[in-house]
Amino acid sequence: MQNIIEIRSYQLKPGTGSQFHQLLHEKSLPLLAAAGIDVVLATASLQTPDAYMLVRAYHSFADCEQRQQAFYASAAWQNGPRAAILACIESCNTMVLAADATLIKSLRQHAGPTP
Repeated sequence: MQNIIEIRSYQLKPGTGSQFHQLLHEKSLPLLAAAGIDVVLATASLQTPDAYMLVRAYHSFADCEQRQQAFYASAAWQNGPRAAILACIESCNTMVLAADATLIKSLRQHAGPTP
């Protein structure tokens, strides 16, 4: 059972929303899944196409740190979509919150629009 969620809010460079979405869904999300990282929600903002949110669930803060360190150091990420994804990002904010199964289920059900 997951106990925390990490919410990443990305401000993307103007005009890169569709490219970011495609890279994330076709390249990054499969790598995250293979690394055992539970992506709960990955969606564009309803308000602006160059804003994006990624929500991931973890068992604990230590689990979050361990899985992310392993993922971001991996050859699959480093030699894969990393450069193209980072090229789309202007800024990123991260927040970690306590979460229960009900919240996580609700977020999964509200995945939002696809650009």
